[in-house]
Order: sequence, then C-alpha cells, then structure tokens
Amino acid sequence: MFIIAEIGVNWDGNLDLASKMILDAKNSGCNAVKFQAFNDEMIKDHPLRKRLKNCAITKENVKEISDISKRIGIEWFCTPMYPDAVDFLDPFVSRFKIREFDGRPLLENHTTALLDKIFETNKEVIISSQHSPKNCNYYKHPNIKWLYTVPKYPCSLEDLDFRLITDYDGFSNHCRHIIAPISATILGSNIVEIHITANRKLDYIDNNVSFDYDELSEIVSQIKLAQKIQK
Repeated sequence: MFIIAEIGVNWDGNLDLASKMILDAKNSGCNAVKFQAFNDEMIKDHPLRKRLKNCAITKENVKEISDISKRIGIEWFCTPMYPDAVDFLDPFVSRFKIREFDGRPLLENHTTALLDKIFETNKEVIISSQHSPKNCNYYKHPNIKWLYTVPKYPCSLEDLDFRLITDYDGFSNHCRHIIAPISATILGSNIVEIHITANRKLDYIDNNVSFDYDELSEIVSQIKLAQKIQK
C-alpha cells in the first residue's frame, strides 16, 4: 500500500507550515507527500490568485521543499501543470502526478506537450481519472498508475461509484467521509491519495476536501487494518 498525503496548496507558501505538514504525514504513516506546480497564467482569473501564487512549487523553492522532505525522511513529489515545471522538478522527484484534467487526452489515446515531457523522464506517473482507462492504449503502460477520482471539491459519498474500482491501481479522494478511502482499500486499491490540512478550523484553501492530523492518522490506521484483513 502506498499512501500519499496531498499537501497541495494547503501549505500556504509557508515553509514552516510545510515542514509541520510533512512531519505530520510521516508520523501518521503516509509513504509520501505531494505538492502542485502551476504558473501565474493558470491562476490569473482565480479570486485567490495572490494567495495561490505563493503555494506553487517553483524553481525558486523546489530545493527547500526537497531538503525538508529529506530531513524528515519521507518521499515527496509533485503535480506539474505546465511543461516547464517538469524541468525543475525532475532532479528532485522520482515520480510525477497528473491531475484528472491533464490526463483526459490519454483516454482518447492522445498526448500533450505536458504529458510528452513527463513521459520523456521515464519515471513513474500517477494519473487521476474519473473514467475507466481500461480501453485506452495507456492502460497497461509500465510507468503509469491510474487512480479513480471524482473531480469535485468536495464530492459526496453518493458521487462515488466504486463498481469499476478494480480497473484502477488506486483512489484519489475528494470526499470528507473517512469511509471513502477505507472502502477503496477494501475493494483492492494499492494507492490512496488523501488531502491534508494543518488545521480544519482555519481557512486553508483546500480545507473542504482535507483531513487534519488526527483524522489522517485514523484513516491510515484503518487502511492498514483493512489490508491485514485482506491477507
């Protein structure tokens, strides 16, 4: 089982906060933490663009994030959302994540400049998808792992459809009910991605899909228990 703590934009551009969240992920039993790399053009129309700008991984802060993760002793990787981000991330990560929107062309057997750039690294790529990848040419690609997701922030339990979960390698969660990632594990997921926050009471941007340390620890504990039962 590979459990990913999605820090995303919830570190708020604060390295001390990022350190705390990375340590929390490590202490809870997660295997990796994940961030996001986007540019100014992508958020120019977002109402929180000034705040979001500080939350992206860039060539200026990538080494600091990498050093923090190394010091704490947990893997980190990132979701690049534009091709140039792959260049500055590549020396520091052993895998990449593709968000649901950027992975859609693969379902129709097309690539993009971003996807081509990532594939050129020959590293593992984890791709979120709402629709089963089973019939696309990239389904059994040796470097690709597929995660089922519902790209709603947040989604409800009713939005989730686990009937085809075995078509995927894992599950990327946007549901605030802890039963969602636990159920995905029971149904055979080997990768689970969970958004985390340092404090549910504050206004971190992705708090509506995120779990705090206590919740995360409980989820990880239940996931590992579910795995034992399966064995």
